[in-house]
Amino acid sequence: MDMATYEIRAELLKAVAHPARLMMVDALAEGEKCVCELQELVGSAMPTVSRHLDRMKNAGIVAGRRDGNRIYYRLLVPCITKIFPCLDEALRAQHS
Repeated sequence: MDMATYEIRAELLKAVAHPARLMMVDALAEGEKCVCELQELVGSAMPTVSRHLDRMKNAGIVAGRRDGNRIYYRLLVPCITKIFPCLDEALRAQHS
């Protein structure tokens, strides 16, 4: 693989590299969620949640759709959650 591929991978990882974004990805793995549900989940102000979602949307990880006054998000790449068990294993290795 060339360096450009690794740079793109790094950008994708940066797009989820925040605890709130990881929580949202985990929740969206269960199905589509309203922004208000994601806001309640992470306990942040709406502008902050929107910025997190925009970052992931721009990276192609999530997509949104409007339904009346609400915006619903879903994962475009559900396989992104496959990294979670690997991260959990790395955490266990650190503490053993």
